[in-house]
This record gives sequence, structure tokens and C-alpha cells, in this order.
Amino acid sequence: MKNKKYTTTKANNDGGSRYSRTSILFLFFLGMLCVIILKLYFVQVFAHEKYTDLAFRQHTVEQSLLSSRGEIFLKNKDEVYPLGVNREYFMALLSPKDVADENITEVARKISDALDVDYDIVMQKLAKRTDVYEILRHKLDREEKNRVADMNIEGLNFLPEYYRFYPGGTLASHVVGFVGSDGEDYIGRYGIESHFDKELRGHDGRIVQERDARGGWLTNTDRVVSEETDGTDIFLTIDYTVQYEVERILKEAVEKFEADDGSIIVMEPKTGKILALANYPTFVPNEYNQVEDVAVFRNSIVSEEYESGSVFKPITMAIGLDDGKISPDTTYVDTGAVVAAEYTIKNSEEKVYGKQTMTQVLEESINTGVIYVEKLVGNKQFKEYVERFGFGDVLGIDLPAEADGNTNNLKYLRRNVEFFTASFGQGITMTQLQLATAYSALANGGLLMKPQVIEKKVYADGQEEIIEPHMIHRVISQESSQQIGEMLRSVVVNGHGKRADVPGYLIGGKTGTAQVANTGKKGYDDAQTIGTFAGYGPIDNPQFVIVVRVDNPKTVIWAESSAAPTFGKVMKYLLDFYNIAPTEEIAEDKITQ
Repeated sequence: MKNKKYTTTKANNDGGSRYSRTSILFLFFLGMLCVIILKLYFVQVFAHEKYTDLAFRQHTVEQSLLSSRGEIFLKNKDEVYPLGVNREYFMALLSPKDVADENITEVARKISDALDVDYDIVMQKLAKRTDVYEILRHKLDREEKNRVADMNIEGLNFLPEYYRFYPGGTLASHVVGFVGSDGEDYIGRYGIESHFDKELRGHDGRIVQERDARGGWLTNTDRVVSEETDGTDIFLTIDYTVQYEVERILKEAVEKFEADDGSIIVMEPKTGKILALANYPTFVPNEYNQVEDVAVFRNSIVSEEYESGSVFKPITMAIGLDDGKISPDTTYVDTGAVVAAEYTIKNSEEKVYGKQTMTQVLEESINTGVIYVEKLVGNKQFKEYVERFGFGDVLGIDLPAEADGNTNNLKYLRRNVEFFTASFGQGITMTQLQLATAYSALANGGLLMKPQVIEKKVYADGQEEIIEPHMIHRVISQESSQQIGEMLRSVVVNGHGKRADVPGYLIGGKTGTAQVANTGKKGYDDAQTIGTFAGYGPIDNPQFVIVVRVDNPKTVIWAESSAAPTFGKVMKYLLDFYNIAPTEEIAEDKITQ
């Protein structure tokens, strides 16, 4: 019985093993089938476009029709000056399949010597015997290309290619930017090149036609042509001669005062058009890849916010005039300090002026005087006027990375101290562009114009789009504009702006020597200052608004000694260049200056 039982058990185990092996084989083939089905599904559905394109490329030839990048121009009186243009170069191409086997080493040696390409690299390219072309060198100029072409090297060909070139060198570099590689393509970086990259690029075209086994065109098949569209040409409001001279004056000032850097913007107050926009230090767009500190590419006039200091006082005064709370002759008594909560705000150098008119407040740049005006206007009304002048928001200029400034300190209406300090340009930040635009409103009868850097666009089909000046809104009345202009003239004649004056003309403006806020902690850095002068002229018919900024000068402290005389040089040049006739008699002691 035991043997019978044992035999029966063994027979049952063998049957189970056979069943198990059959199941494993079944599951294996079923799994393989699933893998094949999934693979087919992936190829036919998910990767359909990829493999269709691959098959398409195996029996077709495609050739790109490259569009020409739009060019950038400055005004130059009745003509234009090319700021960013396309320069023709040549690409050296090698066709390995066109080089006879017995000539490979000789061809490699000739190419290596002629194009200064490593011999081993040329041999590696020639080893790809079926290739139609291999790139050897980019950016050969015409002279070099002709020299090598005359050698008639077997399999060597040339194709034209275009690269960006900037004829002016450093001229208006922060405006134009440059075209640089992103690793795969050349794209606009910084300035106009970046802001209008899509329009400047245009659209490439292509030719598609079936090919034979050796890669040649099949002439009896249809050819599909998609035409290229060249990029848009851009013409700027900036004047070539003015930009050049402003850059020269700025460089001279930064070096003279041993400043860290500086910037100047010149604007037409009636149109908002920018005639010059200069930053120093600058860079050469043609050699952008040699720049060590990319911060030099930044257009500080548009992108950098700062506390402007006393140059903001005329804005507060204009608000008081327009709100009907003061007149130029309104008086108050200065005690030298104003207390707000636990803070005591004093005048510069802790001076006490006693009884003063509002005009004298600007002449002497009295902190407590503009606080007096702000208190009369009220926090809510003051905040609304500041915003209407364009502070705390972008103005929409056609340049990249425009900063909006920071007026968050005016968010809480009950914090009087924030409004008091804001009245003389501390605790709120702004850009130099915003200052120039706000001063343009003071000069332009109270109308705030959108800052404009583009004069027109010319499209590939020849159509022109003229960019018309755009008024944003009215900020103050014509009467208030006239009054603040007369007060600013008095600042230049009797106050701290004397060195900004131009004999024979009515010039007005205001200095501002601002402290620099500490980074990462409260308070200000006593070792640094920023000098600004903002103004316009002639006061009776304003033609130009100029804002000069000099950062951390070492040889002088106050803006009246750095930014103000720099402003005066720029204004004198503009009045002469545009033939603005003088309206005032020139004192004998001013004639030789």
C-alpha cells in the first residue's frame, strides 16, 4: 500500500510540472505579443510624426531659404545711420563624396593649410564618404574666401552666411543690445535686438523635392516652395550725432569725478521721443563675448531703480500747486525739523532757514518745506498724484526689462513718516526714465507723454508704420506747469543749480544728492551718494528734458558739482545743435565761459 501510494503521488507531480512549463511558455509568448503590440502602437501612434518625418527625409531633399534679419537705424538729420546691420561672410563646406579616394590625404593637407583647420579634423570629415557636406569654417570674409576658392580644392565649396555687425562700436550699445548664440541659434539679447527679436528675425522659407538614391534632385517631381519673409527694419528716435556727443560728455564726467558709473537721458517733452540714452561704462556689441561682467549689458536708465533724493522735490511742489494748496509765494516758517511718530526729520546739514517762500524751498532744497506741502495736500491725494506722474508702474517703453519702481511705502495712508520722506525722494524708488518722463510732464503743460524710442518700422514688403507720440493723460494744469517752470528757473539762477545754466537761455532744473540704501539691512550707506540733475529748457518753450545721474563720485560730494555742470554741457550742445536762438542777453562775464 505504501508503494502504491508513493507511485500515485509521483505521477501527480509530473503532470503538474508539465502543466507549469506549458503555462510559463504561454505567458512568455503572450508577454512578447503584448510587447510587440505596444511597440507597434507606440510607433504608429505616439511616434507617428517622428517616423513619418524620417521616411519623408529618406526620399526627399529639403533646403532652407534663410530670411534676412531686419536692420536697426538711428536718425542722422535728414539721413539715417546704421546701428545694427547684416554683414556677409562665407561658410566653408566640404563634400566628402566628391573627393576621389586616391586624393583624400592631399585634399586634407591643402584644406588644413588654407583654412587653418586641424588636419585630423579634416580627415575625420572626409571619412564620412557618403556625406553631401561637412562644415569646416564659419565667418570667412570675402577676401579670405576668394583666396581659398582660387586654389580650386577638390570637394570644397562656399555658401554665404550673414552675421550681425554694429558699425558704431560702443555707440548706443545699451539701446541696441546684440545678437548672440543661445547654444542652438542666434537670438537678440538685450536692447532693441531682444525686445523686437521676433519681428527682426522674419521667417525662413524652404524648398522640398524628392531625391534619388545618391541624394540628388528628381527633376520630374513636384517642388514645394515656402517663401522666406525678411525681418522688419527698425528706425529709432535717437539721433546719431546727439547720442555720440552725450556719450562723450558722460564718459568725461565719470572719469573726471572718479564715479562708479553714470547715465544721461535726453527727451523731447512735447512728444516723449528719446534723442539720447547713454550709460557708462559701456561695451562693444561686436565683442560681447569678451565681456567679463554681464552687468555692463544692463540699461540702468530703464532697468535700475533708486531713491532719487531732492530731485523729486519739484514733483511734490507741482502737486501742491495743482491741488490749490500753495502758490510760489506761499510762506512757512522752517524750524529745522519735523517730528513724525518716533522719527525726527531734519534738513540737510541740520540747517534752519526760518521764514521761506515755496520758491525758496526749492532754491535751498529744504526738506521740511516739501513736507509742509505734502501735509497740506494730504496723504491720499499725494499718493494719487505720484501715481499719475508715472511712478510705481512701467511706462511701456519699447526696451526690455523696464522696472516699475517701488512706491509701496505709500500703501498705508496713516504712516505719515513714509509720506514725509517720499516728498523729498526717500523711501520710494524710481527709474531715471520715470524721472525724465515726469519732468517732461512738468515742461509740457502738465501732459504726460509715453516715452518713445521707435520712430518707425519698415516691413519686408516695403510698408511703413509710423509710431505716433502718445499722450498718457494730463497730470497737472497748464497754469501749474508754468508756475513750476518759473520756480525751477529760480533754482538755477538763485539756488544750487547755477552750474547747470546756459547763458542766453532760460534753463530750469533741480539737483538731488541721494543716499544709497544698505543691502540686507535698514538705513543708508554713508560712504556712497548718487548725484542727479533733472531739468529742461528753454523754460518759455521747452525743447529738451535732460536727466543726468552720476553714481558715487569720489572727487566731489554734491550733485551741484557733478551732475549739474554735466547737465549744462549737454543742454548747451543741444541748443547749439538744433539752432535754438537765445532769448536773453548774455552778461559780459558769461560770454567767454
